[in-house]
Amino acid sequence: MKIRVETYDGYRAGERPLRFHIGAKKREVVEVIDRWFGEDHDYFKVRADDGGDYVLRYNRSEDGWELTQYRAAGAGQESVKEGQAGAQDLLN
Repeated sequence: MKIRVETYDGYRAGERPLRFHIGAKKREVVEVIDRWFGEDHDYFKVRADDGGDYVLRYNRSEDGWELTQYRAAGAGQESVKEGQAGAQDLLN
């Protein structure tokens, strides 16, 4: 699911996400839990102000962001949603 992300630009552009928009909803990033870098993508596992955990992926070659995984606050591992499967839940 493509999303819009506002980032902190420190020693490099897009150093870390500050907030992101899913449809009309805006989520503030309260914690960067983890980050890792692939060959073409940067990944950020973040906790948002709704308590949910999100994995945001930045595609360097396309200069675009996607939501690749979501887990609601207080949910167990079985409720992890990937890709488009959880898209409608996020918009409601």
